[in-house]
Amino acid sequence: MKKLLLTAITSLVLFSQSLWAVNVNTADAQAIAEELNGVGAKKAQAIVEYRDANGKFKTIESLTEVKGIGLKTVEKNRNVIELSSK
Repeated sequence: MKKLLLTAITSLVLFSQSLWAVNVNTADAQAIAEELNGVGAKKAQAIVEYRDANGKFKTIESLTEVKGIGLKTVEKNRNVIELSSK
C-alpha cells in the first residue's frame, strides 16, 4: 500500500509540474522568476533581455548563453521550461 501511495504522489507531483511550465520565449520576467528554481528577478530579466536582443530560444540548453544561467540551473528546471509557441 505504501508503494502504491508513493507512486501516486510521485505521479501527481510530475503531472502538476507540467501544469506550471513556463514558456521562456513568451513569458515576462516575473513569470520566469516565479516558475524557475534558482532564477530570481535579475536573472529572469536577463533572460527576457537576451531573448529580445537575440530572438527566441531554440533549445533549452541555449539558455546557458544568458549571463548567470548555467547548465545546473537549466537541468534542475528542464521539466518546467517550455519553448513552444502555443
